[in-house]
This record gives sequence, C-alpha cells and structure tokens, in this order.
Amino acid sequence: MKTIGAHTFGCKVNQYDTQAMLELFRQDGWSVVPVDADADVYLINTCTVTGVGDKKSLQLIRKCRREHPRSKLIVCGCMAQLRGEEMLSVGADLVLGTQNRSRVVELLRQVETTGVPLCAVLPLSDGSAFEPLNISTQEDHTRAVLKIQEGCRNRCTYCIIPSVRGPIRSRPLGDIRAEVCRLAAAGFREIVLTGIHLSSYGKDFSPAVSLLEAIRVVQETDGILRIRLGSLEPMIATEAFAAGLKEADKLCPQFHLALQSGSDSVLARMKRQYNSAQYLRAVDNLRRVFPHAAFTTDILTGFPGETEAEYRETEAMIRKVGFSRIHVFPYSARPGTPAAGMPGQLSAAVKEERARNLISLGRTVARDYLRSWVGRSSVLLPEKQVDGCWEGYTPEYIRVRMVPGSPCSSGVPVPVVLTAVDSRGMRGEIQ
Repeated sequence: MKTIGAHTFGCKVNQYDTQAMLELFRQDGWSVVPVDADADVYLINTCTVTGVGDKKSLQLIRKCRREHPRSKLIVCGCMAQLRGEEMLSVGADLVLGTQNRSRVVELLRQVETTGVPLCAVLPLSDGSAFEPLNISTQEDHTRAVLKIQEGCRNRCTYCIIPSVRGPIRSRPLGDIRAEVCRLAAAGFREIVLTGIHLSSYGKDFSPAVSLLEAIRVVQETDGILRIRLGSLEPMIATEAFAAGLKEADKLCPQFHLALQSGSDSVLARMKRQYNSAQYLRAVDNLRRVFPHAAFTTDILTGFPGETEAEYRETEAMIRKVGFSRIHVFPYSARPGTPAAGMPGQLSAAVKEERARNLISLGRTVARDYLRSWVGRSSVLLPEKQVDGCWEGYTPEYIRVRMVPGSPCSSGVPVPVVLTAVDSRGMRGEIQ
C-alpha cells in the first residue's frame, strides 16, 4: 500500500482542503501517515498571507526534498498559486495552487507515469466554479470543518488573498446538505462553517442566497448538535442578521469578527469596509441577542504609517470589546499589494514590539473573560480524555478540563459548572 504524509500551513480553509485531498488518496487505496514518517508522497499545503508563511512553507518543501529524495512531492495552496513554476525549481513534482485539488490523484499518476514534474496551476477567473471537495473523516474527534465558500472580492490594501484565491464562489445549498448528512453519519456533532470570505456566501448566486440559509441547512440536519461560524466581516452583523442567528438554536455564541485595527485612520488606509464605531455596533447587535457571547478577532499591527497614537487606539478597542481571544500579526509587506508601496514602512523592531505588547494584552483580556465564567453553567461537548480527564469545549469555545472520574462520553453533551481558570482554559464539574 502506498503512503502519503501531509502538512498544512495557514487557515481552516487550507486544513479542509488538505483533508479533502487526503480523502481522495484514501479512496484510491493509499494510507495516510504522519508527515515526519517515511512516505511515498508528501503533500504540503502552503500559505502566503505573511512573509513568515512563505518562509515556513519553503523551509518544509526543501527539507522534504532533501530528506526524501526518492519520494514524490506535491505542493499546493496560496503560495503555490502565486509562485507555481518556482515550486518546481525547489523540488516539487506536482504543483496545484488553489484549484485542481479534486484531480490530485489523477495528476500525480500522470507525473509518476511520465516522470516529468507538472505545474497544474490554473489561472483564476470570474468564471471559476466552487470546486467540489468532500470530507467524511477529519482529525478532530467531534468537530468537523465544512468549507462552503471560496475567494474574496474585497481589495484590502495589505492582502494578497484575492490574487491567489480568486473571485467569490459559493457551495450550493444542496451540496452543503449532502456533506453535512455524511458528517453526521460519520459521528461528528459540531460543524464549523468556513470560507475565505464567509460573509460573502451566496452573493454570487442568482438570485442571491444568504449565509443564514446555509446555517438553516445545518440546523435542520439530524445528528448535528452545534454550528460554529468561521471569520465574519463586522458589517454582516446587523440587527436582522443577529435575530436570524437566534432562530438557529444549535448555533454557538462565539463570533470571530475581523478587526485588524482599532484606529479609523488605519482602517481607512487598509480600505477596510467599516470604522471602529461600526465594529462596536456589530458587537452590540450580537451581544443583545447572545449576552454571554465570546468574541475573537485578528489584529494586524505595524501597518505602514501606524503612529503610536493609532496603535494605542487598537489597545483601547481590545479592552473595550473584551475579546476572549485575539490573533496578532505584525504587518508583512506582500509584493503586489498597495500597502507594500506605501510610505511610512515601520521597522521590524517596532512591529515586533507592538505585536508582543498586543499578545500580552490579549492574554489579559482573555483571562478576564474566563474569570467571568467562574461559578456559571454551560454545556460541554466532551471530545477526548487527556491524562484521565475528559476535555472539550463549551458553545462559547471555552476549553474545559473535567475533574477525574467524570462520567463523560465523546460527543455526548453534559451540563457543567465552570469552577476555575487554569493554564489551558477552565476546570469544570458535572452540574
């Protein structure tokens, strides 16, 4: 039996794409092994959102080629889409980019037959359709990621993603329903809806379809207990949208609202489609419906021209919202984006210092959020046992470690009381 090992860089969409390709190999009779094991083929799904993503992707490509000279190497993902031919020069046998993934087994067979490396990167166009990829097995015990949207039509000045993921394409509701049913039958109890720009879901259909309709499809599926949403744009969170979410009682009140900066002037230079007041209004709209909701976000610090005062506005916004988790990235110039040529590029030292400070602040506000739950009740979806203790997540995505001996079962919800904050989340007891 042939073997394949895979490694994924970047976002949940990339994780989904990797798992879908591995499923195609399993269906063809292959065995999936860890990426650090000896394998006949290695698949590396790359990321190019930041310079660090590029660097890590290239390092692993070169390492695989150096340590496994006889194995075939498949390189796909965003960096491969942008730099396809270059991937051949650093040792890839097959380059796919962000399309053609459904043909990965077929194209690898072609490479094996001809002995000639192949760059199968397709140009992105407005006529591109959503590529059908399905998953019935995933790495998590109870939670499955479901990709329902691809591409982005926004042109934020710092972002390379529209150039490597193409225009928005949405997965038809019937296809979503079919895959959710498969995932439920496979034992998954929580579905995470994700996409490159999830808020754009259905806007490419005629007539247009809303994200709420996709959520309803999952809501109506027997066996699914929870629905979680991937990253949302703040402007989708209107009063009407929040009210629509309330109708889905399986929806988890944890919202990842992309912020990037708390400064209106920086947001304008980024060409984000909201300001700080609109962001806070979106949070308020959701909190009125979900009073104890958790909010997570992304912060991009050190954007060209970011002054100390603008940076402090971001700190203030983080405190005001009270996020349960933030992901901080120092600005990284991406060639071909408007921001890369803007005046006022900050030094690496300044960007890294601001990132460190925001990460520290993020830990503080996250701990404050967890403390607010001490003594309160929630519902735990147990996933696995670690050192004899069951662990899982609440709807608010609080990681809970139960006391030893708690009578839990994987995928069976239990009411819990959250008793204390610890280094990994919270401790809990059955209510």
